[in-house]
Formats: sequence, structure tokens, C-alpha cells
Amino acid sequence: MTVRFLADEDLKAGIVQGLPSREPDIDILDVKTGGLRGTKDPALLELAAQHGRILITCDRHTMTRHFRDRLHAGKSTPGVFVLPQQRSAIGEAIECLLLVWTASQAEEWRDRIVYLPFR
Repeated sequence: MTVRFLADEDLKAGIVQGLPSREPDIDILDVKTGGLRGTKDPALLELAAQHGRILITCDRHTMTRHFRDRLHAGKSTPGVFVLPQQRSAIGEAIECLLLVWTASQAEEWRDRIVYLPFR
């Protein structure tokens, strides 16, 4: 199955806009433009699971805790990618996400939390 993404509210607009401009076929749902602003972390993880989307976030604290809580409750997740907050990392983050999208399958990321960009 092809990788699909859900962009958390805290994700930089440059990443959300840069992905489809680099690859128009990429499937990314943005919380900000999808009418989901203010959705709590557990609800976003549930939404991502229902729609088979890997959640992309910069939230290293609460989102990672809710991710672990979800797994401990026996609930699966398509995965979570945590990106750095630095503005200078936008291009590198886009490249990493494009690599994930082109070179992997969604099942490879199930129930995993991954800190990007890769090093």
C-alpha cells in the first residue's frame, strides 16, 4: 500500500506545500486546511489510523506520549514521523519524506515512531 500522510497542525507550511509541489501525486492531508485545527493529539492519531495515514509532526513531547499510550492500549497506528523544528531543515525534511513515499510501503511504518531527517 502506498504511503499517505497526515500533517499535524504544528508542521511548517513549507513542508506541507513543498511535498506536492515536488511530487504532485503525493497524498498529504493537512490538518490546517482540512478543517481539523485544534484537534487533540489522541483524536489525530485515531484519524490517522482510520484513514491509513502516517502522522507527520514536530511535537516531540505530547504526540510521542499519546503514540505510546495508544500502542499500550492495543491500538495500532500507521506510524508517526517526528521532524525537527528548525526552519533550515525544511528542504531536508521534504527530501526524507519523498524518499519514504517513493521507496517504501505503508506497512513498513506501522506502529513505529521515527525521528526524521534520517542520518
